Amino acid sequence: MSRRSPEAEPIPALVTTTEALAALCERLRQESFVTVDTEFMRERTYWPELCVIQLGGERETAVVDALAPDLDLAPLGALLADPEVVKVFHAARQDVEIFLLKFDAVPAPLFDTQVAAMVAGFGDQVSYDQLCRSLANAQIDKAHRFSDWAARPLSASQIAYAAADVTHLRRIYVALRERLEREGRLEWVGEEMAVLDRPETYRVDPETAWERLRPRTTNRRFLGLLQAAAAWREREAQRINIPRQRLVKDETLLELAATGPENPADLARARGISEGFAKGRSGAGLIAAIKAAKSLPDSALPEAPKDRGGPSPSPALVALLKVLLAAKSEEHHVAPKLLANSEDLDRLATEADPDLPALHGWRREVFGEAALALKAGKVALGVEGRRIRLIAAR
Repeated sequence: MSRRSPEAEPIPALVTTTEALAALCERLRQESFVTVDTEFMRERTYWPELCVIQLGGERETAVVDALAPDLDLAPLGALLADPEVVKVFHAARQDVEIFLLKFDAVPAPLFDTQVAAMVAGFGDQVSYDQLCRSLANAQIDKAHRFSDWAARPLSASQIAYAAADVTHLRRIYVALRERLEREGRLEWVGEEMAVLDRPETYRVDPETAWERLRPRTTNRRFLGLLQAAAAWREREAQRINIPRQRLVKDETLLELAATGPENPADLARARGISEGFAKGRSGAGLIAAIKAAKSLPDSALPEAPKDRGGPSPSPALVALLKVLLAAKSEEHHVAPKLLANSEDLDRLATEADPDLPALHGWRREVFGEAALALKAGKVALGVEGRRIRLIAAR
């Protein structure tokens, strides 16, 4: 993360040895929770390069130099796997991905303060800065936001800047947990954390990488070539450790799926493909992947993204559902995004009984039941004072 302000407390010593890390982790395993953050570099690589790890217990803060020579991070892996210690992150995905790569396991149990803040009514994708101001009474110093965390030695100001993250996060976690317990919403957070607990959340399947490009065609042969090219890019980017977009851009993959190059000369005609690339090992691999896709039988080609078909949703009904969503979000102090998204509202407007998260569990109680009643004409929307209210239909 790159967002912090130094704390008015002593700068922690930098942990650089396995012995010091083991002692630190043993102390932290006696805590009920530990706040965790990382500093990493990824601008020039596919895999994130872990540079610094920040750890905060209820009474102790530490900064670990992950690039220290001969440092064994195994004690940290044991701490992150300890079921008795809650691991607290903010916007956990990138940090958790790093630890999954290092230890082949997702830290557990896990608590993400960004998700918890959405449940607690702080809005969609609330920033760390906002939570620091609201819950930790802290201002964020952005002096080292663009630091080169791989450069050594680390300065005292960098160490203080990094340590402040987990210190603030400690206060944020305590405040959020108390609020959610008071409002009976900890179980809601648990449901939202489930996706973060799954390793597949962080692992890219090369065979499905093409879906992220959202091709606007139902031509299965085109999709087959796109699937092959995108899968090749993912594996090749991993092999040579380079960002996928730096290897081959998305728009170039779409062009290659349309043109199906047969040789280096054909490949070099595509935008963003140099002659050197086309004639080299990477170019040969990409051409081979496309050729193999051309020979696939129709039955082996990917299906086009399914069109749900049916009538288009009524704009007026969708607009009413949006108003209801905003009203229920306001009433229950929960981020609208957690209740339903635009696609959910479209499906609610057109399908009799759609299988949506909004119609299950706590979301159904907060929003789903009212949405179905509004759609069925059993209730109407009215205004009471300055708020939207449901009114029983006559």
